[in-house]
Amino acid sequence: QVQLVESGGGLVRTGGSLRLSCAASGRTFSNYAMGWFRQAPGKGREFVAGISWSGDNTYYADSVKGRFTISRDNAKNTAYLQMNSLKPEDTAVYYCAAGGWGSGVTSRSSYGYWGQGTQVTVSS
Repeated sequence: QVQLVESGGGLVRTGGSLRLSCAASGRTFSNYAMGWFRQAPGKGREFVAGISWSGDNTYYADSVKGRFTISRDNAKNTAYLQMNSLKPEDTAVYYCAAGGWGSGVTSRSSYGYWGQGTQVTVSS
């Protein structure tokens, strides 16, 4: 089992920045690829960013490319999502997830462990 706890969400104005953190406990964190997903009201959960177990490979949704950066610190068992130039359409609950990417980095089914989510609200 892997337990994931997100933090760092909040209310920010358009153009602002936030850094989300995902603290992991349980099984060896560095064994897992990590992903960030988000879910806006009335919409499905969508892929935002993913990072390989080593941190060497990262992937982004087109909607956040160039604005968001995913990273990880395996010594601290923590993954991060740096979000810059935030837009109102980024408003959502953000979830971190751990998995093996068996079905591809963007697929929810690739991730077996999920956090409880943290709310990000971007005001216009």
